[in-house]
Amino acid sequence: MTSHRKNKILIVAYPNQGHINPSLRFAHRLLNLGADVTFSTSHSVIRRIDMETTHHGLTFAPFSDGHDNGHQPTTTFQQFFIDFATNGACAVAEIISSAAAAGQPFDHLVYTIVVPWAAKVAKAHGLESTLLWCQSATMLNIYYHYFNGYEGLISCNNNNPTFPINLPGLPSFTITDLPSFMLSSSPKEHDFILQFMKDHIDVVKIARRVLVNTFDELEIESIRAIEKLELLPVGPLVPLCNSLGCDLFDKPEEGYIEWLNTKPKSSVVYASFGSLATLPIDQAEEIASGLIEIRLPFLWVIRDGLQAEKLGNIEVLRKQGMIVGWCSQVEVLNHQAIGCFLTHCGWNSTIEALAAGVPTVTFPQWSDQATNAKMTEDVWKIGVKVKRREEDGMVEGKEIKRCVDMVMEDGETRRNAQKWRELARQALNDDGSSAVNLQAFLEDA
Repeated sequence: MTSHRKNKILIVAYPNQGHINPSLRFAHRLLNLGADVTFSTSHSVIRRIDMETTHHGLTFAPFSDGHDNGHQPTTTFQQFFIDFATNGACAVAEIISSAAAAGQPFDHLVYTIVVPWAAKVAKAHGLESTLLWCQSATMLNIYYHYFNGYEGLISCNNNNPTFPINLPGLPSFTITDLPSFMLSSSPKEHDFILQFMKDHIDVVKIARRVLVNTFDELEIESIRAIEKLELLPVGPLVPLCNSLGCDLFDKPEEGYIEWLNTKPKSSVVYASFGSLATLPIDQAEEIASGLIEIRLPFLWVIRDGLQAEKLGNIEVLRKQGMIVGWCSQVEVLNHQAIGCFLTHCGWNSTIEALAAGVPTVTFPQWSDQATNAKMTEDVWKIGVKVKRREEDGMVEGKEIKRCVDMVMEDGETRRNAQKWRELARQALNDDGSSAVNLQAFLEDA
């Protein structure tokens, strides 16, 4: 399947692992359809992109975000957003103007979450733009309804975890299932993120079309729930052959695949809690005790090597399983030895698990993760969510053991996971729903 004409697409991505990889995978799909793609984000990210494989038609346009020595901000979280927006808006305007002056103007701009300013820059230069939503369609619906009639109801009850929230076209939620930024427990320093989300909703209400990292069969109700928006599923944005990739942390360690090769099918618990969250040491100790009690081999990603060394039972852990600082998650999830994924339930991890057919135990921390955990357990039925201790929110080791045992032994959960794996693959076939949607987008761009 090829595009009828050459397109020139500019992608602007926020420099975070959860945004960079799906947008790079999206770029790869566009290249496969014959488009030329310019990928723009911070210098610190571009330096870490795996460019060993040559991709014809791909160029990079890095810019300074004020933190070029690394992707982690040395200022506050909010200040980093501001610096990236300020520097990025000027840089993207220059990229667009330079391309036009050279007689090679862009046909379209695609931008990721928390980069709503890119749409405004594009409009100022007469260039159409589309948001690439790197979370679920359900999450987009929640934000849309929050800013269109439901903010008062949610705000008045955001300290009542069991208060029911029924939004048009979506499953029944409680307050605790909503994005953490809407809750009274959200840190004040995160308040500005809701404003970014409101900016996104205001922009897409005008543009109407949104590209979403999901697929029709997974979220058909959520995709169609907002009549005023056209949600165009183009996922799952998981790696294809020779896909572009980027690790914003140290390169994956060696030896874990060889170690997995020695384990029986569906016998290993894979535990990873994403690229942002760092668990307190007492919570890490509870996870460690739970993994030991499960008495199964495990592969556990702990980004902080010093924290791993502080674990009281580190020698026991290393005899039973393997601890790494970072790994290639998609490669691990698709290994036959993996039987269960203990996950923070960020959207990339969630949809990668769905595409790999791996049952999950969800351990949500913040942002969209509680919503993803709710959908995983109650709608897609591929896992179970851990229960926290009421007095301090801790998840005990015995609770982790209970949930992992339940998922590993439940044949229906595993069958559901395999069902979603097959549907995800079908969506990516040449005549699959996501492939057809991407082709339609490119022909209209």
